[in-house]
Amino acid sequence: MANDRKPLISGNWKMNHNHFEAIQTIQKLAYALESGDYAAVDVSVHPPFTDIRSVQTVLQADDVPIALGAQNVHQADSGAYTGEVSPSMLAKLDVTYVIVGHSERRELFGETDEVVNAKAKAVLAAGMTPIVCVGETLEERNAGQAESKVAGQVAGSLAGFSADVVAALVVAYEPIWAIGTGETATPEDAQQMCGYIRGLVGDQWGSAAAGGVRIQYGGSVKPGNAPELMGQPDIDGALVGGASLDPDDFARIVRFPLYQ
Repeated sequence: MANDRKPLISGNWKMNHNHFEAIQTIQKLAYALESGDYAAVDVSVHPPFTDIRSVQTVLQADDVPIALGAQNVHQADSGAYTGEVSPSMLAKLDVTYVIVGHSERRELFGETDEVVNAKAKAVLAAGMTPIVCVGETLEERNAGQAESKVAGQVAGSLAGFSADVVAALVVAYEPIWAIGTGETATPEDAQQMCGYIRGLVGDQWGSAAAGGVRIQYGGSVKPGNAPELMGQPDIDGALVGGASLDPDDFARIVRFPLYQ
């Protein structure tokens, strides 16, 4: 890597794996990774809510240095919000990272930058780290609006945060047109936008925040393209979807430094 930011490779399982399958997957993943892998790369897995306790038990019982993550959260700590899960509930399960504002939450469930901002603040207040997702659609990209869309999302989703807080965050750039489509931004395209995001952070929160924030790329990341993507100077890891469901594929992505 061209910087001292430790990469974070996160597996977003989305709405896949029951708790039996989750246990098998995390056990196989732990078996495939070695101590040297964890020294080079931080790893998190983000199961469905119904699997989190099962995965937590495996990680704790076997002392596996994989961080437990969640895919979403409600911004309130408790209350009459049927079907929702609060930050404190996740924190009690030793969740470390929480994805907020994933494009599927924004596109399918109407989450605005204001909602994402509230969720990110709630995650931080509960002692966890948000992975704040931003990204443009194909239509926006083709219309030359990719940078303005991402700039608005960064400003809105991180509104009210101090420079120190931003420096410790994770931002995931996920071009919506490359999620689950098999399409992947070229390493140069991904680097251009991740570098742009870092520039936005620097302009608003200063050079220390820009140097500290970890920026992931998400969008059809696979073992074959991970090393080149991760070799870009402003890409500090990956938010992996489908490939994270296969422990062997995900382990190969985590071990990308071996193939660079």
